[in-house]
Amino acid sequence: MSKTFLIDTSRCTACRGCQLACKEWHGLPANKTLQWGSHQNPPDLNPNNYKLVRFHDYMDATDTIRWNFFPDQCRHCVVPPCKELGDIYVDNAIIKDEKTGAVIYTEKTKQFSPEEAEEVREACPYNIPRRNEQTGLLSKCTMCNDRIHNGLPPSCVRACPTGTMNFGERADMLKLAEERLALLKKEWPKASLADPEDVNVIYLMTDTPDTYHEHAVAEAKQAAPMTKKQLFAKLASPIKAMKA
Repeated sequence: MSKTFLIDTSRCTACRGCQLACKEWHGLPANKTLQWGSHQNPPDLNPNNYKLVRFHDYMDATDTIRWNFFPDQCRHCVVPPCKELGDIYVDNAIIKDEKTGAVIYTEKTKQFSPEEAEEVREACPYNIPRRNEQTGLLSKCTMCNDRIHNGLPPSCVRACPTGTMNFGERADMLKLAEERLALLKKEWPKASLADPEDVNVIYLMTDTPDTYHEHAVAEAKQAAPMTKKQLFAKLASPIKAMKA
């Protein structure tokens, strides 16, 4: 069975140790940024940041200002829409390691035209992939797949000091997620898991998804309601007639 993250946001202090560990392990260069009115830095994911701790402050029903932190990264979808679409344009530009569940962007993503790369990005229900405009490479979290195959946890998990980042066999992480959810619901009745059946990076949130990040959960952008399974099936089956 594949590997899975459980990201327990109730324990996140926004230390950004995971964010920095990711950059260090992948040898990603620093970004030149400017203060823009938030402690979140950089402002968004980019080719040099595969992981970003998002900050969101809001006032709850008791007029209390609350901070929610969201360590954003690729969800390594069980059925990745980006791969399904990418295979139409360039075979194996995006691959999935069936042993770990990691969805990997290869050097072949440079062969996507800018328009094709944008279509692949838009196929992601979480707005994750980013394109390097100089090289054309599409990039995102790799699940530290090389570390996993050598018996090591992902760098972000190793760096986390609070227990926010958890990683292991999918069945174990799903069990832990349900246990933590049941415990947190006693204090936070709106607590929920984000798309646990569809992804290998599961977020546990203490409040509604909109109080974290606009792409915290997958949502269908259409008038008629759509279940999560219908959404992923739709995203993962783009223009099948093109393959005929």
